Amino acid sequence: MYKKILAGLGGAVALNVLHETLRKNFENVPEVNKVGEEALNMALDKVDMKITDKDQLYAATLAGDVVSNGIYYATTATSGFNIASGVAAGLGAVFLPQKMGLDDTPVAENNQKKIMTVAYYLFGAIVTKLIYDKIK
Repeated sequence: MYKKILAGLGGAVALNVLHETLRKNFENVPEVNKVGEEALNMALDKVDMKITDKDQLYAATLAGDVVSNGIYYATTATSGFNIASGVAAGLGAVFLPQKMGLDDTPVAENNQKKIMTVAYYLFGAIVTKLIYDKIK
């Protein structure tokens, strides 16, 4: 089981490295972090809390993203559903924010952002599977 968790975390880190590298160096690319930050503060509002410091909000969101995606990839991308799990996660990242009352513009403003968002999550799933195949 620990090998699946390591592989899942590896895929999640790879996803975030790709996202952050492109986000910081190019325009018209997905900003998944903005959706995550809004979601985190929306959840914290339910318990009368809010993270107002921009760096703390970014760090908390990034940590939550790596952990949640790591768990997701560990349970899905290390099985026979590796490619499908990446596509499903990416489609969820594109289509669920609006249904959850979040601003989907950072990931769904145009077709380029939608396709890239799905590709990011697919990349994470592929990296997870590659890592898992090497260490199992």
